Amino acid sequence: MIITLSGVCFAQKRDAKFNKLADRYFSEAVFRFDPVSGTASGFHQYDAKLGSGSRAEVQAQIAVLKKFGTEVAHFTPRGLSPTVAADRELVLSQIRGSLLELETIRGWEKNPDNYSSGATGAIFVIMSRKFAPAPDRLRSVIARERLIPRLLQSGRENLSNPPRIYTEVALEQMPGNISFFQHDVPAAFQDVKDATLDAEFQKANQGVIDALTAYQAFLKNDLLPRSRGDFRIGADAYSKKLLYDEMVDTPLDRLLAIGYQDLRRNQAELKRVAAQIDPKRTPAQILQQLEQDHPPADKLLPTFRGVLGGLRDYIDQHHMVTIPSPVPPIVEETPPFMRALTTASMDTPGPYEMVAKEGFFNVTLPDATWPKKEVEEYLEGFNRGTIISTAVHEVYPGHYVQFLWLKSAPTKVRKLIGCSSNAEGWAHYAEQMMLDQGYGNGDPKLRLGQLQDALLRDARYIAGIEMHTGKMTLPQATEFFVKEGYQVRPVAEKEAKRGTSDPTYLVYTLGKLMILKLRADYKAKLGAQFTLEKFHDAFLAQGYPPIKIVRRALLGNDSPVL
Repeated sequence: MIITLSGVCFAQKRDAKFNKLADRYFSEAVFRFDPVSGTASGFHQYDAKLGSGSRAEVQAQIAVLKKFGTEVAHFTPRGLSPTVAADRELVLSQIRGSLLELETIRGWEKNPDNYSSGATGAIFVIMSRKFAPAPDRLRSVIARERLIPRLLQSGRENLSNPPRIYTEVALEQMPGNISFFQHDVPAAFQDVKDATLDAEFQKANQGVIDALTAYQAFLKNDLLPRSRGDFRIGADAYSKKLLYDEMVDTPLDRLLAIGYQDLRRNQAELKRVAAQIDPKRTPAQILQQLEQDHPPADKLLPTFRGVLGGLRDYIDQHHMVTIPSPVPPIVEETPPFMRALTTASMDTPGPYEMVAKEGFFNVTLPDATWPKKEVEEYLEGFNRGTIISTAVHEVYPGHYVQFLWLKSAPTKVRKLIGCSSNAEGWAHYAEQMMLDQGYGNGDPKLRLGQLQDALLRDARYIAGIEMHTGKMTLPQATEFFVKEGYQVRPVAEKEAKRGTSDPTYLVYTLGKLMILKLRADYKAKLGAQFTLEKFHDAFLAQGYPPIKIVRRALLGNDSPVL
């Protein structure tokens, strides 16, 4: 095909026109209503703002989203470059996904934690990175803190018959949220010596503590007794959420069959590897022994720090993927407001953050108030094998490496819009890939750790679909994580609870399977010119859009993702 100079100019003009539309969409439909995401992305003109969360604001957002949905849908892709044509699909899908959440799933009416933990997160994104001098960031904190009582009042006004588990989780998180404002926020700004500013902060911060304490009482005494709602979103909304968020249109029964197939494959592999260690004992007995091989609580963070250096060296020496920055992430304890539903996570700088570029690898430590038996059970989830798997997933070459690549993503849309089946799929894929490529010298204990994590993700995949289509209860999901997913009970309970409010957490296994298929197809296309590094770099260069879009970019077609 011959492309003329005039054709290139036409495409450039069309691309520029769409990019202007995308700019308006982000400012008018996204950051206007969610300024915290603006801060997280690196746009600090939003730092002093906070959405009210009111019903009127929700309705206004719905109206704006529908306006942009019409405008983007009517913007014909004809004449756009392939990248920007895909960007148009991304924006349209995000709009439809946002409308599904606001109009159908309606978490703003059902999930009290959205308000309390949302308030904490709004301050955390300002205090966690030194993108501006401390006094300037403190002024933004004060401005946001003054708006938090209104946000919590919106929660009181909006919440209508939530699922009991949602209110229970919100209450479980509340002590951490309150403690965050009592201790963490003041400690973060203790070096600011401006007396006037400090007085303003003390007043605003105490106002938040009082508002959260009152909200806690509201949840316990008013909302919990009338929390009789259903957390299930149903098959129709589930399918639409997958379509809009992940661009996956595979029928749910087919998806479920794929999930069970992967579960059985990983269970069989777990049994095979366990027999290499000791054929006279069951896999469960071997796992139980391996789970006891973990560092004590006070050595957990140093252990993770030690693992990361070795992972990076191995990746570099074996040319597995380009790592854009030599700076490692900071390993620290998970912030209080995130501890109820996560054991480890990666907090990376936004793609437009120009100053504070540090990333944080968060690890949840056992609570100091837990009895010794509960602490031991929890730490069993951080045995030697799963520590390696977790470090690979979150840092090298998982989330941290992928988001380092975002700086060079081709467009603003690619920097700001992505999907979980790509991001979580990549990180989960990396766990298996690293061992497949020889990391750990074939140690069966490391492989068992990787397989145990794979089974955790398989259990998420199946429990999410089954719970939200009414075929599995919360207690049944907990047992499924224990018996089929080979998880210790504290992890199983946390994972099942998470699934009630995170219905599509199948994205880990789903994404991994799609990436493995894409890699095989890309290898078939390139033949002798294929290298793992070439594939990984080409994959990450696309940002983190749905795999459907990555396949089109790498293969030049719309062949099936699964």
